[in-house]
Amino acid sequence: MKKATIFILALTLSFTVACKGEKKETETTTESDVEKTEVQSETTTSEAKHVSVSLESKSNSTVTGTVHFTQEGNIVTMVATISGLSEGTHAIHLHEKADCSSDDGTSSGGHWNPTAQPHGKWGAAEGFHKGDIGNFEADADGNGSITFTSDQWCIGCGDDTKDILGKAIIVHEGTDDFTSQPSGAAGTRVSCGGVIE
Repeated sequence: MKKATIFILALTLSFTVACKGEKKETETTTESDVEKTEVQSETTTSEAKHVSVSLESKSNSTVTGTVHFTQEGNIVTMVATISGLSEGTHAIHLHEKADCSSDDGTSSGGHWNPTAQPHGKWGAAEGFHKGDIGNFEADADGNGSITFTSDQWCIGCGDDTKDILGKAIIVHEGTDDFTSQPSGAAGTRVSCGGVIE
């Protein structure tokens, strides 16, 4: 009887020790998983890229503004806020060079067109420039804004067909008709800003 009691006691003790060891392993794995999740979350957050552009007046206009570009994953969002415009519809495009040194903005070159397509409305089957953003409206006070999102752009990725760094954002006095070549007959360049980090 004594031997049976000692045997049961020893068996109970070894079972308790084994369970504690398993619990410890489980807790360690859980903590490790939490740490991995936190690291992944930080990595995702740090991947967002931002570039802010100040628009300066051109062609004796008073048009100024700011343009913010944000890239999250493979999507770039542009938010432009512009003032000093005449009431109505105005075109906005990305041009070839981040050079706004000339009084009329022509130092920025033509529309950014790295894939050699005809000018057109963004997404048109007939083709469009990667810089063909489109038109936006200015109110009676001369204020306008536009938000544009694309997976055809990137910020600093080094792909010549997608990278918007080193380009210029141009606001035009007129409306883009989406058909006239090579620029949509949008008229005078009234504001310019270089897309530079």
